[in-house]
Amino acid sequence: MTRSFLDHVGIERGLSANTIAAYRRDLRRYEAFLQECGTTDLAAVSEVDVAAFVASLRTGDGSGPALSESSVGRCLAAVRGLHKFAVSEGLLTVDVARGVHPPRPARRLPKALTVDEIASILGAAASVPDGARAVRDSALLELLYGTGARISEVVALDVDDISDPSLVRLKGKGGKERVVPVGSFAQAALDAYLVRGRPGLAAATGSKTNGGALFLNSRGGRLSRQSAWTILKSTAERAAISSAVSPHTMRHSFATHLLDGGADVRVVQELLGHASVTTTQIYTMVTIDRLREVYAQAHPRALG
Repeated sequence: MTRSFLDHVGIERGLSANTIAAYRRDLRRYEAFLQECGTTDLAAVSEVDVAAFVASLRTGDGSGPALSESSVGRCLAAVRGLHKFAVSEGLLTVDVARGVHPPRPARRLPKALTVDEIASILGAAASVPDGARAVRDSALLELLYGTGARISEVVALDVDDISDPSLVRLKGKGGKERVVPVGSFAQAALDAYLVRGRPGLAAATGSKTNGGALFLNSRGGRLSRQSAWTILKSTAERAAISSAVSPHTMRHSFATHLLDGGADVRVVQELLGHASVTTTQIYTMVTIDRLREVYAQAHPRALG
């Protein structure tokens, strides 16, 4: 049956030779597992057997080494495909693998910089000799950290989106807009850029219409995400930050520092533009870890 299934996915679904080879290895491991359990007939396999096989993939067994989460998902896809094919061909009456799902990947905690590291980056940006690009870069980074905006949201800003210096209108995912407060440091940096930086960039020789874009490149067009990322990376290097830094790191730091300061998680949700508070709650885990660390260091009876 395995050979018929592999022929089917190769011809009917057009899977690549590499994928078919991986499916073949996965199904051999499945068959070896079932044989070890005393099952040689696919019709005798139960949902519990399939679930047990998936569990064995993460721990490793006699039929193979432990697999990563992505490899477990691929292996289960092959097994589910085999059972579904057997049902469609009338060889089985029930698809016992249908209800078995791969393990959910472990939720990775976002990486956040310390307040001092953020201050070093922003200080490095502000310390560059005055010039159009220098004041632009400082305003860009201050706004990234000061609003927690995604890099795509910041480079998409138009001048009209900050008609009120203390507020910025961000266009988020799915076209949803939100208004976020702008702190005094970001306000000052933006004001300096609008007065001393943007006019010079907008007047660049050969510049095309920029559609009213807030942040401009050296040719007078809208600054790209890639250029904004490069600005942050080079500034972090000048600040001698050893941690990995990306635009999303600034967003993570924004959220973490707000929660550390006592902000309500639902307020942070609104500021970040998350559709669900569940997405925002991952930052509370970071804060709890920080609380444990401080407690362990500071409380006289924390450690035995």
